[in-house]
Amino acid sequence: MTDKAYNMLIAPDFSPERFAGWHMFNTLLQKRTGLKMHLNMPSSHKEQEDLVSSSDVHVIYANPFDAADLIRTHGYRAVARPINKSDEMVIATAANSDITALDMLPKGAQIAMADNRDVKLIGLRLLEAVDLTEDDLVWDVTDTYQAAARKIIKGEAQAGFFLAEIYHGLSRLTKMQLQVLIESDIADISHVMLVKGNCEDAQAFTETLLSFHNDADGKAVLDELGFNEGFEAMSEEDAEFMLDLMETLLD
Repeated sequence: MTDKAYNMLIAPDFSPERFAGWHMFNTLLQKRTGLKMHLNMPSSHKEQEDLVSSSDVHVIYANPFDAADLIRTHGYRAVARPINKSDEMVIATAANSDITALDMLPKGAQIAMADNRDVKLIGLRLLEAVDLTEDDLVWDVTDTYQAAARKIIKGEAQAGFFLAEIYHGLSRLTKMQLQVLIESDIADISHVMLVKGNCEDAQAFTETLLSFHNDADGKAVLDELGFNEGFEAMSEEDAEFMLDLMETLLD
């Protein structure tokens, strides 16, 4: 194993049940590459920003909104993404709410959500259909999506924005107390694995990552992360297409 150590950061917007999977992922990655990888798992978007700005983070599993900034201004490049794992979002209310359709959401409604800007961006696009804008709503940013769900259930927020995978991974009891108003279906936006331009072992890292689906140990790790089909290589053109799509959503 080389003496050089790399820092890898995982965006905080994953289901708590995936926590152990990322540690398994890092362990197997180190074993197969011979690289020292220090795993950083920030608990909030603010903590992620602080780590990126204060330390040399070489590898980032980033959401598409952050990926745009990291690629365009911080010298990262996309090398892979999970296959058929697009980032979709859910807008939900309490099961006992009088709001049972998207067009019933009133101006001034309080929206609970974790600090995830691509989820907010997609949600606002969905709300355009019912003539609601960001300024029409009151935003309650919580530490986690689970906390957002609790606020909706308690009646402290009229609705919530959720990363779809996390919403569907909530406990059965929690979901019984919520109802889905709409779920996005964009398909072309996903989290991506980024490598900093000065990472000397980027090729070894990428080749190992792309080979995880080829054997039982690798498949077991992928299953823990919900990436059952593994990762696929991402070209510069693929990344640019996704970034252009994000910019279209922003316009």
